[in-house]
Amino acid sequence: MELLLASSNAGKLAELRELLGAGFQLHAQSEFGVGDAGETGLSFIENAILKARHAARATGLPALGDDSGLCVDALGGEPGLYSARYAGRHGDSDANIDKLLGALAGVPDDARGARFVCVLALVRHADDPMPLIAEGRWEGRILHARSGGGGFGYDPVFFSAAHGCSAAALPAEVKNRDSHRGIALARLRTLLA
Repeated sequence: MELLLASSNAGKLAELRELLGAGFQLHAQSEFGVGDAGETGLSFIENAILKARHAARATGLPALGDDSGLCVDALGGEPGLYSARYAGRHGDSDANIDKLLGALAGVPDDARGARFVCVLALVRHADDPMPLIAEGRWEGRILHARSGGGGFGYDPVFFSAAHGCSAAALPAEVKNRDSHRGIALARLRTLLA
């Protein structure tokens, strides 16, 4: 199946290609000259659908929209929908992490609970009335400082208790399988079966 990822994020593209495996050919929307959709929704689900419809409309291909983010309990769910642009500029991971760590300064470990959330929306065409929706959540907490050299985004400060380390310290195949995106994609594959 040929799919268009409604994102230009290289990290998401690599993870999703790995997880989809055989039987799927995933392209980034940038390969077709498609820019990012406006993220005007009020939820991860709304934004995932907006992205998928935008990419499908521009190319005529089935499209997979991914909206994901980090929700921190002590911050009332922030950065949430605004995770990629938390510090102001879209995709500046270092600035986003610095702002997050500053906002959590002095917050003890037991109050640093957080989760990564991923919602995937697959539309077969731009006006698909029944998008396939799959959600994944990865529970953890925010570290006091960066740890690990892999991953992307907030991975260096997201501690997974199940693995005993940061997301950035996990081997790629483990992170891809057990992360919020891995969980959502496994659920989506079930819906496609």
